[in-house]
Amino acid sequence: MKIGVNTLFLIPKEVGGTETYLRETLGELARSFPSKGIALFTNNENDQMFRELFRDYPQFAFHHVPCNASNRYARIIIEQTVLPRYVSSDKVDLLWSPGYTAPFFSSCPQVVTIPDMQYKHHPEDLSFLARLATDILVTMSAKRCQKIIAISEFTRQEIFRYTHVAPDKISVTHLAADPVFGHLLSPEERRKRLSDLLSAGQPYILCVANSYPHKNLHMLVSVFGDICNQILHDLVLVGKPRLGESQLQEALSSLSDKNRVHRINHVDQDQLIALYQGADLFVFPSLYEGFGLPVLEAMMAGTLVIATRKGSIPEVGGDCIIYFDVDRPGDLSQKIMSTLYLSKDQHETLVHKAQAHAESFSWKLTASKTIECLKQMNIAHG
Repeated sequence: MKIGVNTLFLIPKEVGGTETYLRETLGELARSFPSKGIALFTNNENDQMFRELFRDYPQFAFHHVPCNASNRYARIIIEQTVLPRYVSSDKVDLLWSPGYTAPFFSSCPQVVTIPDMQYKHHPEDLSFLARLATDILVTMSAKRCQKIIAISEFTRQEIFRYTHVAPDKISVTHLAADPVFGHLLSPEERRKRLSDLLSAGQPYILCVANSYPHKNLHMLVSVFGDICNQILHDLVLVGKPRLGESQLQEALSSLSDKNRVHRINHVDQDQLIALYQGADLFVFPSLYEGFGLPVLEAMMAGTLVIATRKGSIPEVGGDCIIYFDVDRPGDLSQKIMSTLYLSKDQHETLVHKAQAHAESFSWKLTASKTIECLKQMNIAHG
């Protein structure tokens, strides 16, 4: 079976969890299923990255489609018109599109991954034109593709609710946290990795999220402002400015001591691991998640997590994290204060439980379920 993979949506270091999902799943597919040929259809921004990542895997073939994903509308046109010609000429058995959208017409069966239906719940995250284009493309992709992959049961239900496709058309493949997040660093190594980011020795609360409106970072900053005089911790926000940045800046401007909040736009994986492991608490106030990978990464790293019960977060966190009610004033500040001062035994019990839960998710399982879905399509249309 020769699998075509549509990566035209991907801009390296810009699409967050979707990039992690694709990179990790492809890597595990390459290691676990070496007999499967994989044809990557790349763009101008990601072609070199994919060639470097998989240069040692002979089953990979690379087909550079000349387009820039940063030009969203040009990319859409090329995906619908040029990509099908590349797919046809390469004679792939099926095409997998892991980034929400797929060509309306294809010479082979298609599978699409729809990670979430966020634009339906939080339209403020997109401009009107982007929202309209997304709705048309996602809905048509769901109807035209023979199979849909969702990354959580929550997302599976969302896809069914908004696209009205047959429920058995949608398969669930959870994401996972890299086990390396759980490999404990020495204090010296952690300080070394964070030396360019934070002052040594200062305790902190961590959040990893770009400033989209639904990530609700402004609420976290406001709550931190209410309690910062009662705790020694600073607040560290890792993520890039997005459409909710104005709300976040307004919340930051109201702080009595703005130096207590540290903004970090981008980190590499080594730094991210150190940030998770060095934090006394990870807080995730998001109002919608198709999966919520940072929650799982923090759990794997041995850091206590406080999060909302929104979206897929309870599916990921189970009973191993602490939840707050976003609609109940004062609940987050109360949960932060009580969690920071758990006894040592309570802390260790919850950490060990969370780590064991996080380890039950694996990229190998993700890849196995993905390949099973693709094989079903190949058999059905072979």
